[in-house]
Order: sequence, then structure tokens, then C-alpha cells
Amino acid sequence: MSLLIAAIIVYGFHFTVDKNLFHPVTPRPLLLYFHAAVFSFWVVFFILQSSLVRTGNVRVHRLMGWFGLALGIAIILLGVSTALTMARFDIVQLHSTNARWRMIVPLFDMVCFTPIFFLAIYWRKKPQLHRRLIFIATCGLTAAAWGRFPETILPHYMLYAGVDLLILLGVARDLIVDRRIHTVYQYVFPIFVIGQSIVVYTRWHELRYWLRVADFLLR
Repeated sequence: MSLLIAAIIVYGFHFTVDKNLFHPVTPRPLLLYFHAAVFSFWVVFFILQSSLVRTGNVRVHRLMGWFGLALGIAIILLGVSTALTMARFDIVQLHSTNARWRMIVPLFDMVCFTPIFFLAIYWRKKPQLHRRLIFIATCGLTAAAWGRFPETILPHYMLYAGVDLLILLGVARDLIVDRRIHTVYQYVFPIFVIGQSIVVYTRWHELRYWLRVADFLLR
């Protein structure tokens, strides 16, 4: 699953990374590059940690976990600050008319990631809880990649269907191997779907309440 997530992220971002990051017509804020670097490190770290457990190096996995704590906190701080910074950039520099609508997606992703990540840290000594929570948190971070898929493959308003598909693969694994769905999925997945539905409906129907929220955050 860690390799599949990495493949999806690489595929999704390869459509926009050149024009938005490497060779932009209008230079992007430096913060965006830090955000991209930390996000990439998280994906590599997720693969590494999964590999360590797979090969029985649990002690090293736990030691590396403290680096993961710092990395996760950095993702949260950079995720929120980058969403706000890029919205201001798009409005001022690119004269975008829908930047405030777009920012709801990355901010919601951080709202999802934050409690799941800290619960995973809290239950780090309970592997059955910890590994599923980290998996779900990482799946949530793929929304930006799914949103960059071509419309012919995945319409942009269905970006969360990709996130949910990854989580459902975890559910399927539990059904096949354990013959039951773990409690983590039973509680977290429905909450995710409800939140995603609200965000998608707000974003693509341009509900006016979000403009008041966005303007408050962008002050």
C-alpha cells in the first residue's frame, strides 16, 4: 500500500509539478517548496517505516518514529500555512477568482490528518490501532494528487473517491485476512465520508458561507 500511494502521488503531481514548481511563469512562494519537500519526505518515511516492520526491525521502526512525529507536525503546520499563502498568492499575483473556494480542500485535508496522526502517536504501542491510523492519515494526504488526475480518469469533484478507494483497500485486507472490519475503519471512515461530502458540495456548489470563513482566515 505504501508503494501504491507513492505511485499515485507521483502520477498525479507529474501533470502540474513542472509548470507550478520547477518552471513557473510567475515565481512561487518559497514556502511551497518547503511544503513539497516535507510532503515528499513523509511518503518516503511511510515506505521506510512499513519496510522496517515488514522485515522485523521493530526497534528501529520505533526509534525512527520520533522523527516521524516531528515530520507529521511539520506537515500540519506547513499544510495550513501553505494553503493560506497560496490562496493569497493566487488572488494577488494570478488574479484567481476561485482561490478561496479551492483552499477548502487542503485545509480540510489537514483537519482530517491532524487528529488521526496524533491518535496514531498516542496509540503507538498498540500496533493494530497505530498502523491503521497512520495508513488512513497518509491516504488522506493523497487528495491533492487525485485532484490532479485528468478529468477523463477522475473528475476533479470526485477526488475524494480516490482517497476512499485506498482506505477501502485497507478494509478489504481486514475482511480477507482477519474476517472482520477493524474498529478504526468503522469509526473513522464514515466521519471522513461525511466531511468529504460537505467539502465537495461546498466547493463545487460555491456555498456562500465558505467565503466568510475564507476571508476571515486570509486576513
